[in-house]
Amino acid sequence: MTPSFRWLIPVDLIVLLLAISSLGFGLPPTVPDQTTTPGCVPGVQTSREHFLYIMQTIADGWNTGNARLAASCFAQDAIYSAPPSSGRRGRNSLYEYFGGARGRALPMHMTWHNLLFDRKQGIGVGEYTFRYRVQTHGLVIVKISNGLIRNWREYETQSNLDWTDFIGDNRF
Repeated sequence: MTPSFRWLIPVDLIVLLLAISSLGFGLPPTVPDQTTTPGCVPGVQTSREHFLYIMQTIADGWNTGNARLAASCFAQDAIYSAPPSSGRRGRNSLYEYFGGARGRALPMHMTWHNLLFDRKQGIGVGEYTFRYRVQTHGLVIVKISNGLIRNWREYETQSNLDWTDFIGDNRF
C-alpha cells in the first residue's frame, strides 16, 4: 500500500492569496490586448454605415485604452490636426499619440453626438464630447479614402458643462 498525501490549505488562506494577487503589487498597469480586435480594414466601399463603424471603432479604441484599434482606422499616411496646430502624420505616429503599447496615463472618453456622411465626397462630420485631462466639446471633419481616414481636422472648446447644457436650446 502506497502512502497518500493530502494537502490541507485553509480556505481563508486561499481567499487571502487570491485577493493579494489581484492587487497587482509590483506589476505594470494592465493594457488591453491590442492584437485580438480586427478594427478597420482598407479597401472597403465607404457607405454611411461604414463611416459610422469607423467613428465608433475609434471611440471604442480610445474608451478602452486600445491605441491599435483606434489607429487601425487611419491610413498609413493620414494627417490628424486641430488647427492651428500642424498635427501628426502617419498611422504609427497616431498609434503612439493614442497611447501606444503602454497606454495613456489617464483614461480617455469619447462620445459621438451627431455623425453625418457625404458618400459622394467621402467626407464625414461628427460632433463629440471628449475627456482626457479636461473635457472638450467639438466638431471633427474627416476625409475617407480607400475605407480609412486620410484626413482628420478637429475644432474644440474646453467646457465642464455636459453636452445638453453646452448646446442649450439649440437641440437637433
